[in-house]
Amino acid sequence: MEAENGANPVSETEPNHLPESETASSGQKKKEILKALEVVERDSVAIAESFTSLFASLRSNLSQVTGQSVEHMRCFNDASGHLQECALDAATKGNKYIHSCLRLNEDVKGIDAMAMQLKILRRNVDALDSAANKILFLP
Repeated sequence: MEAENGANPVSETEPNHLPESETASSGQKKKEILKALEVVERDSVAIAESFTSLFASLRSNLSQVTGQSVEHMRCFNDASGHLQECALDAATKGNKYIHSCLRLNEDVKGIDAMAMQLKILRRNVDALDSAANKILFLP
């Protein structure tokens, strides 16, 4: 009974007590794992910085596009307002033109009768002139 005389018996099946070759191998695996974790951490930091840059760029571009959209909407609003004013002005001028044409048409309707009266008057003046010439220049 070795346990009684103060010696610790080491069992080959206990996990805490590994042979030296396994301990060295285990230490090397831990170093490899730590190195791999460092690489993963560096890559994660790089990816996070890349995403931060990407989101900052997207935010800037979105802000620019939104600003341009607002400017385009203002421009469209101004153009449509000006177009509406021009259309109303053209409609007003068109109505004035139509009313002027209608008045002219009414005025022209009386011209036919006046033209007939002028023809009759001209004939009468010509007849009077012929009669006056006959009286004044008797042979």
